[in-house]
Amino acid sequence: MTDHIKNYKIAVVIPYYNADGHIAKVVDKLPDFVSKIYLIDDCSSQSITLQSLGKVNNVEKIKLITNTKNLGVGGASKVGFLMAIEDKMDFVVKVDADDQMDSNYIKDLINPLIQSQAEYAKGNRFRDFNALKQMPFIRKLGNLILSFLTKAATGYWNNFDPTNGFFAVKVDVLKMLDFKNISDRYYFETSLISELYFQNARIKDIAMPAIYGDEQSNMKVWKMPFVFFPKLCKTFYKRLLKTYFLYDFSMSSIYLLLGLPLFVFGVVYGLYNWWFYASHSILAPTGTIMLVTLSIILGFQLLLQAIHYDILRAPKAD
Repeated sequence: MTDHIKNYKIAVVIPYYNADGHIAKVVDKLPDFVSKIYLIDDCSSQSITLQSLGKVNNVEKIKLITNTKNLGVGGASKVGFLMAIEDKMDFVVKVDADDQMDSNYIKDLINPLIQSQAEYAKGNRFRDFNALKQMPFIRKLGNLILSFLTKAATGYWNNFDPTNGFFAVKVDVLKMLDFKNISDRYYFETSLISELYFQNARIKDIAMPAIYGDEQSNMKVWKMPFVFFPKLCKTFYKRLLKTYFLYDFSMSSIYLLLGLPLFVFGVVYGLYNWWFYASHSILAPTGTIMLVTLSIILGFQLLLQAIHYDILRAPKAD
């Protein structure tokens, strides 16, 4: 299979920021079939040169780009993507500079793209139970919650671990994306797959373990809900608007148009009447109770139908 991979031009994009203790190992472990390595120095205080990497494999394939200002992991990765498009690469693999990603899995990420099973392949750290036990509990819990919310926001209900930054993508798909809609920082991976949804790109999950060493993440766990939740809500709203009201109009659109107002009306009107009659110490009329109950039940059932249709509509890898 490796010989087959050598027929394609494969680029690796490495956004680099203060990881001088790991970057040489990351470059050295990249497979020989990689055609180019775009190493993006994102205005790091631990700046690097090709000479500072020492005698490592693949150093002759490196194209070092130094950003004049810090763009974030997403911004630096997009610089590499644009270089790959310019150099007419076939596939791009994004690898972090902190040596948390096993380069042996690059061929597993590339193969589904070559075989036209998917347009985007990414790691999934939740398929390997033994490796999962090594993941810190707080990070594990945060990823589980975040993964579910991201499923709803992006429409990729069949994929998991969406924030995994170890992925491969077809350059032809990258050409169709509006990079302005892709986040420069911690929301990068989620915003990227949310844009892939509008291209009906299929995503393939590749089971692989997570690697944790002595590196320090720049993202504090307690900040994750505050950073991601508002952005996920915005992504969810934009996806529903575009998918069911701007680009198409289907039965799911009708379910949403009828179900959401009914459900909201039932909840709000029910809470108001509960407060009103409770504060006056009287029983609510039967008709009011029936109106609230039917509105909530009918609205909820219509929303469930919309969710079911949305899950069935999700792009699926072969």
